[in-house]
Amino acid sequence: MKLSIFLSDKELAERFGITRQSIWRWVQTTDFPAPVKLSPGCSRWRLADIENWEKSKASAA
Repeated sequence: MKLSIFLSDKELAERFGITRQSIWRWVQTTDFPAPVKLSPGCSRWRLADIENWEKSKASAA
């Protein structure tokens, strides 16, 4: 069984060099992966989803 690694909006903001608000804006306005709701008030992104999104952007460029 493969375990999923989850990232917070803060970790994603650091990864991409943007603000946390930009992460949420990307979710609303682009094809950026939607977060997974782990519990009330706790949303995270699967690292695998983020890496797949990055690969799709790299191949499109």
